[in-house]
Amino acid sequence: MAAASLRAALHSSSPSPACALRRISSAPRAPRFSQPKRFDRVRRFCPAAAAPMSTSSGTKEAPANNPGLQAEIDPATKGYFMQQTMFRVKDPKVSLDFYSRVMGMSLLKRLDFAEMKFSLYFLGYEDLSAAPADPVQRTGWTFGQKATIELTHNWGTETDPEFRGYHNGNSDPRGFGHIGVTVDDVYKACERFERLGVEFVKKPDDGKMKGIAFIKDPDGYWIEIFDLNRIGEVTATAS
Repeated sequence: MAAASLRAALHSSSPSPACALRRISSAPRAPRFSQPKRFDRVRRFCPAAAAPMSTSSGTKEAPANNPGLQAEIDPATKGYFMQQTMFRVKDPKVSLDFYSRVMGMSLLKRLDFAEMKFSLYFLGYEDLSAAPADPVQRTGWTFGQKATIELTHNWGTETDPEFRGYHNGNSDPRGFGHIGVTVDDVYKACERFERLGVEFVKKPDDGKMKGIAFIKDPDGYWIEIFDLNRIGEVTATAS
């Protein structure tokens, strides 16, 4: 889900369903949660009486309903898959603790580039018993896993008092929004996150879109939390 439009759907106080996915809310939040900047703005491209995108025959996902979508996939792309999303992090010690202890990921591979003074940490939900012992082969194995995260640490940021951190994409200029993690039960998962002191952007019952949550990692990147039992119902009106 795109972060800007999703934020509007989650927090909009507007009664108009037509703008439900585009209006940004100014409703106050509980002070214990971090409040993203400039949530009180209405996106400039949202008309006062915006209508849902029209569709012709077939499903919403049909090429006829999605200009620009190619019906025939180029055979040259056979074998392509989504492998990684990269975050720059300030302190790998803090980030590795969060993604392993809090999120339950394993460190698949670490690469250190001494000449350029940076390290890469690849994490994911994989069985490490399948990882090769040989370090070069393990790199190839790691890059063969789907949906991993790559934490990039530029050496020295963790001790630099003038380093202010990285842009998380959810304040101007907006861009990247979040990653998503499927859990068994979103409410139980969020109870655990709260006990562990995780910072919330949105709890499951906040806003209009119930049953999904957003948390922050140590660098402020957003993570959407949802479960397969609820996500279909949560998004039913948009389906």
